[in-house]
Amino acid sequence: MGFSFYLLLLFVDLALCSSWLQGRTLPHMTSDVNEVSGKSFDYIVVGGGTAGCPLAATLSEKFSVLLVERGSSPYGNPLVLETKNYGLSLLQTDKYTSVAQSFISNDGVPNLRGRVLGGSSAINGGFYSRASEDFVQKVGWDKEVVMGAYQWVESRIVSKPELTPWQYVAEFSFLEAGIFPYNGFSLEHIEGTKVGGSVFDGWGRRHTSADLLDAGNPNNITVLLNATVKNVIFREKGNRNETTARGIRFIKSNGNSSQTYDAYLNQPENSCSWGDVILAAGALGSPQILLLSGIGPQKHLKKFNIQLAADLKGVGKGMKDNPGIALLADSKPKNFPPEPPKVVGIADHFKIIIEAGILPISLNATVMPIAAKLAFPESEGKLELNSTDPRENPSVTFNYLSKEKDWARCVKLGQLLERVVRSESIAFFLGLERKNELMSTEDELRKLCKKNVRTFYHYHGGCSVGSVVDKDYRVYGVTGLRVVDGSTFLESPGTNPMATLLMLGRYQGIKILEDRN
Repeated sequence: MGFSFYLLLLFVDLALCSSWLQGRTLPHMTSDVNEVSGKSFDYIVVGGGTAGCPLAATLSEKFSVLLVERGSSPYGNPLVLETKNYGLSLLQTDKYTSVAQSFISNDGVPNLRGRVLGGSSAINGGFYSRASEDFVQKVGWDKEVVMGAYQWVESRIVSKPELTPWQYVAEFSFLEAGIFPYNGFSLEHIEGTKVGGSVFDGWGRRHTSADLLDAGNPNNITVLLNATVKNVIFREKGNRNETTARGIRFIKSNGNSSQTYDAYLNQPENSCSWGDVILAAGALGSPQILLLSGIGPQKHLKKFNIQLAADLKGVGKGMKDNPGIALLADSKPKNFPPEPPKVVGIADHFKIIIEAGILPISLNATVMPIAAKLAFPESEGKLELNSTDPRENPSVTFNYLSKEKDWARCVKLGQLLERVVRSESIAFFLGLERKNELMSTEDELRKLCKKNVRTFYHYHGGCSVGSVVDKDYRVYGVTGLRVVDGSTFLESPGTNPMATLLMLGRYQGIKILEDRN
């Protein structure tokens, strides 16, 4: 794809974007740090990602909100918004400005995190499926409010997808492999084969969490783009020496300067009801910001000469990533257009999730992976600081397959993958001769798991409920500071966490407004 062709894509998308934005009222967005520096807001949300945007939109119904995003706007970017360019943004990463930021865990597994308004909802496969009823009950959420929050999201950015020929093939191959029953289209997390929702609409356009800002009060939201939060600012309160969040300190994301700027929480006179700094920076970003702010294990903070604000040993602990394995339907690269998954198989009592898409490996070649993940890994690791520069990735270890139960489940996952890849449906579609050779042995599958373990990008933990935050997502030992994102999860909900993170932003916004009332 030449530069001139990219400019043409950009021009066309800008035209489409302008048409789409007509009649919509988005909040004020700026990359000028001086517009925000020194100002005060009722709430400050750090991270304009999957949970942060619906959270900010909800809070803006009654209060002023500053939403700080380290990346840029998705609007006008054809690599983000168009289905035909799905996956291309993941191939074009750089240190400071790309919409996807790459990192490699200490396990040696390449990974990605979103760096754009909309977060990972702007770069992922767009598959939308709710959490199970068991998950909602386990975490103690109000079922009625949860359902209302899901529906609020779904009415704005979720569509029922039309299946492509390849997705029909995936559907038939899952059923051939024994992933029953067939559930048709459903947003629920139910065992079997089903078609899920999608944030890609019928015109091939992606709708990210950033679109939900349109549902808020635009006069109450300020979106600061291309700014990375360095730490939370605290103040001492009264004789109790209580640590209280006062605001945030941030820098420009472009790497050209380390000059810091501050923004603050409003402090109404004669009132004890103040807002919060709310971290929604993701499973890597939120624990990293807490550590940089002096909240975490004292011994680790001392290595970086960071003044202790709260000795919370759980910060950065319990990091999990769902291990996955992928097999190619055809070993030869194709020139099929990229295609996000729209069908999922949920097998082995919800322990295995399997899907099929078409991914670009270059600007003019694609592959067709059948990929599956373990839904409830027991293996876990930790996150620590690499440096005091918030633009740098932290050090993270997931310890994939370090527990024997995960090994055993990975073998079952590999067996299921082989049955799908060798199905008549896939062989017929690709014009291949069906493979009738013996299935791999358990030892061979263990070697496959060890050699080919990959991420599904559903990593979570680091600020877990009960360890770092309470049931209302308030950070222990600190007033006026919350965490609302996937770092609080003990497990990844549903087929993937996107739907539940979108819901969580709305849900917690409602709960905060109720508490203020």
